[in-house]
Amino acid sequence: MKNVFLACLCFSVACPAFAGKWKLVWSDEFNHPGAPNPAKWNYETGFVRNHEAQYYTRASAANARVENGMLIIEARKERFKNPAYNPAAKGTRDWHHSREFAAYTSASLTTKRLESWKYGRIEVRAKLPSGRGVWPAIWMVGANAPLVGWPACGEIDIMEMVGFQPDMVYAHVHMPYDIKHRIDCGSGIKVPAASDSFHVYAVEWGHDQMSFLVDGKKYYTYRNPGTGAEAWPFDQPEYLILNLAIGGSWGGAKGIDDKIFPQRFCIDYVRVYQK
Repeated sequence: MKNVFLACLCFSVACPAFAGKWKLVWSDEFNHPGAPNPAKWNYETGFVRNHEAQYYTRASAANARVENGMLIIEARKERFKNPAYNPAAKGTRDWHHSREFAAYTSASLTTKRLESWKYGRIEVRAKLPSGRGVWPAIWMVGANAPLVGWPACGEIDIMEMVGFQPDMVYAHVHMPYDIKHRIDCGSGIKVPAASDSFHVYAVEWGHDQMSFLVDGKKYYTYRNPGTGAEAWPFDQPEYLILNLAIGGSWGGAKGIDDKIFPQRFCIDYVRVYQK
Protein backbone atom coordinates (compact mmCIF):
# COMPACT_ATOMS: atom_id res chain seq x y z
CA MET A 1 0.00 0.00 0.00
CA LYS A 2 3.02 2.27 0.15
CA ASN A 3 3.39 4.45 -2.93
CA VAL A 4 5.29 2.52 -5.61
CA PHE A 5 5.98 2.77 -9.31
CA LEU A 6 9.22 0.79 -9.64
CA ALA A 7 8.88 -2.77 -10.95
CA CYS A 8 11.55 -5.46 -10.95
CA LEU A 9 12.03 -9.22 -11.15
CA CYS A 10 8.75 -9.61 -12.98
CA PHE A 11 7.76 -12.96 -14.45
CA SER A 12 4.57 -13.26 -16.52
CA VAL A 13 3.15 -16.76 -16.30
CA ALA A 14 -0.34 -18.13 -16.87
CA CYS A 15 -1.17 -21.37 -15.06
CA PRO A 16 -3.93 -22.79 -12.87
CA ALA A 17 -4.11 -21.88 -9.19
CA PHE A 18 -4.05 -24.42 -6.36
CA ALA A 19 -1.00 -26.32 -7.53
CA GLY A 20 -0.38 -28.75 -4.68
CA LYS A 21 -2.61 -29.48 -1.69
CA TRP A 22 -4.02 -26.74 0.52
CA LYS A 23 -5.94 -26.85 3.79
CA LEU A 24 -8.27 -24.04 4.86
CA VAL A 25 -6.96 -22.66 8.18
CA TRP A 26 -8.87 -19.35 8.53
CA SER A 27 -11.71 -17.60 6.77
CA ASP A 28 -14.48 -15.06 7.00
CA GLU A 29 -17.46 -15.67 4.75
CA PHE A 30 -19.32 -12.59 6.06
CA ASN A 31 -22.56 -14.48 6.61
CA HIS A 32 -23.71 -12.56 9.70
CA PRO A 33 -25.04 -9.04 9.10
CA GLY A 34 -23.96 -6.13 11.25
CA ALA A 35 -20.50 -5.17 12.41
CA PRO A 36 -17.47 -7.13 11.18
CA ASN A 37 -16.60 -9.96 13.56
CA PRO A 38 -14.46 -8.41 16.34
CA ALA A 39 -12.78 -11.77 16.93
CA LYS A 40 -11.35 -11.53 13.41
CA TRP A 41 -11.02 -7.83 12.61
CA ASN A 42 -9.50 -4.74 14.20
CA TYR A 43 -9.60 -1.20 12.79
CA GLU A 44 -6.97 1.30 11.82
CA THR A 45 -8.15 4.78 12.77
CA GLY A 46 -7.31 8.33 11.84
CA PHE A 47 -5.04 9.70 9.12
CA VAL A 48 -2.73 6.72 8.77
CA ARG A 49 -0.39 6.80 5.74
CA ASN A 50 0.55 8.17 2.32
CA HIS A 51 -0.99 11.62 2.96
CA GLU A 52 -4.38 10.15 2.08
CA ALA A 53 -7.49 12.31 2.27
CA GLN A 54 -9.80 10.00 4.23
CA TYR A 55 -10.19 9.60 7.97
CA TYR A 56 -10.43 5.93 8.91
CA THR A 57 -13.25 5.49 11.41
CA ARG A 58 -13.58 2.81 14.07
CA ALA A 59 -16.66 0.55 14.15
CA SER A 60 -18.82 2.92 12.10
CA ALA A 61 -21.57 1.10 10.21
CA ALA A 62 -21.51 3.87 7.62
CA ASN A 63 -17.97 2.87 6.66
CA ALA A 64 -17.72 -0.86 7.48
CA ARG A 65 -20.53 -3.37 7.79
CA VAL A 66 -21.61 -6.84 6.76
CA GLU A 67 -24.74 -7.04 4.65
CA ASN A 68 -26.11 -9.38 1.98
CA GLY A 69 -23.35 -11.89 2.66
CA MET A 70 -20.43 -9.54 2.09
CA LEU A 71 -18.23 -7.01 3.84
CA ILE A 72 -18.87 -3.47 2.65
CA ILE A 73 -16.11 -0.90 3.09
CA GLU A 74 -17.67 2.40 2.08
CA ALA A 75 -15.90 5.68 1.43
CA ARG A 76 -18.08 8.73 1.92
CA LYS A 77 -17.65 12.40 1.19
CA GLU A 78 -18.37 14.07 4.51
CA ARG A 79 -16.73 16.57 6.82
CA PHE A 80 -15.24 14.74 9.79
CA LYS A 81 -13.53 16.28 12.82
CA ASN A 82 -10.05 14.91 13.49
CA PRO A 83 -9.89 14.05 17.22
CA ALA A 84 -6.09 14.18 17.06
CA TYR A 85 -6.00 17.71 15.64
CA ASN A 86 -3.27 19.89 17.12
CA PRO A 87 -3.24 23.55 16.02
CA ALA A 88 0.48 23.68 16.79
CA ALA A 89 1.23 20.88 14.31
CA LYS A 90 3.18 21.93 11.25
CA GLY A 91 1.69 21.14 7.83
CA THR A 92 2.93 18.14 5.90
CA ARG A 93 5.62 17.31 8.46
CA ASP A 94 2.92 16.40 10.99
CA TRP A 95 -0.03 15.94 8.67
CA HIS A 96 -1.74 13.38 10.95
CA HIS A 97 -2.35 16.18 13.47
CA SER A 98 -2.33 19.38 11.38
CA ARG A 99 -5.61 18.60 9.60
CA GLU A 100 -8.56 19.76 11.67
CA PHE A 101 -11.11 18.10 9.41
CA ALA A 102 -11.20 15.31 6.86
CA ALA A 103 -13.27 15.71 3.71
CA TYR A 104 -13.86 11.94 3.44
CA THR A 105 -14.34 8.94 5.71
CA SER A 106 -13.62 5.28 5.05
CA ALA A 107 -12.46 2.13 6.87
CA SER A 108 -9.39 -0.05 7.12
CA LEU A 109 -9.86 -3.50 8.65
CA THR A 110 -6.93 -5.58 9.84
CA THR A 111 -6.19 -8.88 11.56
CA LYS A 112 -3.32 -7.23 13.47
CA ARG A 113 -3.00 -8.62 17.01
CA LEU A 114 -5.67 -11.20 16.18
CA GLU A 115 -4.20 -13.45 13.49
CA SER A 116 -1.15 -13.67 11.26
CA TRP A 117 0.30 -16.34 9.00
CA LYS A 118 3.65 -17.53 7.74
CA TYR A 119 3.31 -18.85 4.19
CA GLY A 120 0.11 -20.03 2.55
CA ARG A 121 -2.44 -19.07 -0.06
CA ILE A 122 -4.40 -15.96 0.87
CA GLU A 123 -7.35 -15.21 -1.38
CA VAL A 124 -10.05 -12.57 -1.38
CA ARG A 125 -13.08 -12.44 -3.66
CA ALA A 126 -13.96 -8.80 -4.16
CA LYS A 127 -15.59 -6.17 -6.32
CA LEU A 128 -13.67 -2.90 -6.47
CA PRO A 129 -14.88 0.69 -6.24
CA SER A 130 -14.47 3.03 -9.19
CA GLY A 131 -13.71 6.65 -9.95
CA ARG A 132 -10.76 8.99 -9.85
CA GLY A 133 -9.28 9.13 -6.37
CA VAL A 134 -10.14 5.66 -5.02
CA TRP A 135 -7.32 3.37 -3.88
CA PRO A 136 -8.58 0.00 -2.58
CA ALA A 137 -6.05 -2.54 -1.35
CA ILE A 138 -5.68 -6.09 -0.05
CA TRP A 139 -2.28 -6.40 1.60
CA MET A 140 -0.13 -7.85 4.36
CA VAL A 141 2.48 -6.47 6.76
CA GLY A 142 4.98 -8.33 8.91
CA ALA A 143 3.76 -8.82 12.46
CA ASN A 144 7.24 -7.81 13.63
CA ALA A 145 6.75 -4.26 12.31
CA PRO A 146 6.66 -2.68 15.81
CA LEU A 147 10.14 -4.13 16.46
CA VAL A 148 11.94 -3.68 13.14
CA GLY A 149 9.87 -0.98 11.40
CA TRP A 150 8.81 -0.68 7.77
CA PRO A 151 10.01 -1.85 5.25
CA ALA A 152 12.24 -4.26 7.23
CA CYS A 153 9.08 -6.12 8.29
CA GLY A 154 8.21 -6.86 4.64
CA GLU A 155 4.99 -5.94 2.87
CA ILE A 156 2.94 -8.07 0.46
CA ASP A 157 0.41 -6.19 -1.68
CA ILE A 158 -1.99 -8.84 -2.97
CA MET A 159 -4.11 -6.30 -4.86
CA GLU A 160 -4.02 -2.55 -5.37
CA MET A 161 -6.03 -0.46 -7.79
CA VAL A 162 -6.06 3.28 -8.39
CA GLY A 163 -9.19 4.81 -9.84
CA PHE A 164 -7.45 6.72 -12.63
CA GLN A 165 -6.42 3.31 -14.06
CA PRO A 166 -9.78 1.52 -13.74
CA ASP A 167 -8.94 -1.68 -15.64
CA MET A 168 -5.59 -2.39 -13.97
CA VAL A 169 -4.75 -4.11 -10.69
CA TYR A 170 -1.29 -4.43 -9.22
CA ALA A 171 0.76 -6.68 -6.95
CA HIS A 172 3.86 -5.43 -5.13
CA VAL A 173 6.34 -6.50 -2.48
CA HIS A 174 8.38 -4.08 -0.37
CA MET A 175 11.56 -4.76 1.59
CA PRO A 176 14.85 -3.03 2.47
CA TYR A 177 18.16 -3.59 0.77
CA ASP A 178 20.17 -1.36 3.07
CA ILE A 179 19.51 1.00 5.94
CA LYS A 180 18.67 3.98 3.70
CA HIS A 181 16.84 2.39 0.79
CA ARG A 182 14.09 -0.07 -0.01
CA ILE A 183 13.22 -2.45 -2.81
CA ASP A 184 9.80 -2.13 -4.46
CA CYS A 185 8.98 -4.93 -6.89
CA GLY A 186 5.75 -5.64 -8.68
CA SER A 187 3.65 -5.91 -11.78
CA GLY A 188 0.12 -5.27 -12.98
CA ILE A 189 -2.53 -7.04 -14.99
CA LYS A 190 -5.53 -5.80 -16.93
CA VAL A 191 -8.84 -6.78 -15.29
CA PRO A 192 -11.71 -5.30 -17.30
CA ALA A 193 -14.83 -4.48 -15.28
CA ALA A 194 -13.07 -5.02 -11.94
CA SER A 195 -15.55 -2.54 -10.48
CA ASP A 196 -18.58 -4.24 -12.02
CA SER A 197 -17.99 -7.87 -11.07
CA PHE A 198 -16.27 -10.01 -8.46
CA HIS A 199 -12.79 -11.44 -8.98
CA VAL A 200 -10.54 -13.60 -6.82
CA TYR A 201 -7.26 -11.93 -5.85
CA ALA A 202 -4.66 -14.24 -4.33
CA VAL A 203 -1.05 -14.77 -3.34
CA GLU A 204 0.65 -18.14 -2.99
CA TRP A 205 3.55 -17.62 -0.61
CA GLY A 206 6.27 -20.08 0.30
CA HIS A 207 9.83 -19.97 1.61
CA ASP A 208 11.35 -19.64 -1.86
CA GLN A 209 8.90 -17.48 -3.82
CA MET A 210 5.49 -15.84 -3.86
CA SER A 211 3.14 -15.72 -6.84
CA PHE A 212 0.20 -13.39 -7.40
CA LEU A 213 -2.98 -14.40 -9.21
CA VAL A 214 -6.30 -13.04 -10.43
CA ASP A 215 -9.05 -15.61 -11.02
CA GLY A 216 -6.43 -18.35 -10.99
CA LYS A 217 -4.18 -16.64 -13.56
CA LYS A 218 -0.66 -16.15 -12.27
CA TYR A 219 0.81 -12.85 -13.46
CA TYR A 220 3.71 -12.01 -11.16
CA THR A 221 6.26 -14.00 -9.14
CA TYR A 222 8.87 -12.67 -6.77
CA ARG A 223 11.58 -15.23 -6.00
CA ASN A 224 13.74 -15.40 -2.90
CA PRO A 225 17.23 -14.42 -4.10
CA GLY A 226 18.80 -16.15 -1.13
CA THR A 227 20.80 -13.12 -0.06
CA GLY A 228 19.22 -12.58 3.35
CA ALA A 229 16.39 -10.71 5.04
CA GLU A 230 17.04 -7.43 3.23
CA ALA A 231 15.79 -8.95 -0.01
CA TRP A 232 13.50 -11.56 1.56
CA PRO A 233 11.97 -10.56 4.91
CA PHE A 234 9.09 -12.95 4.27
CA ASP A 235 9.97 -15.82 6.60
CA GLN A 236 7.96 -14.24 9.42
CA PRO A 237 4.17 -14.13 10.03
CA GLU A 238 2.22 -11.33 8.38
CA TYR A 239 -1.23 -9.93 9.14
CA LEU A 240 -3.88 -8.88 6.62
CA ILE A 241 -5.33 -5.44 5.84
CA LEU A 242 -8.41 -4.56 3.75
CA ASN A 243 -8.85 -0.86 3.16
CA LEU A 244 -10.32 1.74 0.84
CA ALA A 245 -8.15 4.85 0.69
CA ILE A 246 -9.05 8.13 -1.01
CA GLY A 247 -6.38 10.25 -2.65
CA GLY A 248 -2.88 10.02 -1.27
CA SER A 249 0.50 9.74 -2.93
CA TRP A 250 -0.63 7.25 -5.58
CA GLY A 251 -4.43 7.17 -5.44
CA GLY A 252 -4.62 10.96 -5.65
CA ALA A 253 -1.99 11.43 -8.37
CA LYS A 254 -4.73 12.57 -10.79
CA GLY A 255 -6.91 14.24 -8.16
CA ILE A 256 -10.23 13.18 -6.61
CA ASP A 257 -13.59 13.32 -8.39
CA ASP A 258 -16.10 14.35 -5.72
CA LYS A 259 -19.03 13.32 -7.92
CA ILE A 260 -18.30 9.59 -7.45
CA PHE A 261 -19.22 9.24 -3.78
CA PRO A 262 -20.18 7.14 -1.96
CA GLN A 263 -17.98 4.29 -3.20
CA ARG A 264 -18.01 0.69 -1.99
CA PHE A 265 -15.30 -1.97 -1.78
CA CYS A 266 -17.28 -5.24 -1.57
CA ILE A 267 -15.59 -8.36 -0.18
CA ASP A 268 -17.41 -11.67 -0.60
CA TYR A 269 -14.94 -13.74 1.42
CA VAL A 270 -11.42 -13.96 2.78
CA ARG A 271 -9.76 -17.41 2.93
CA VAL A 272 -6.34 -18.50 4.13
CA TYR A 273 -4.95 -21.89 3.16
CA GLN A 274 -1.73 -23.62 4.16
CA LYS A 275 -0.07 -26.76 2.88
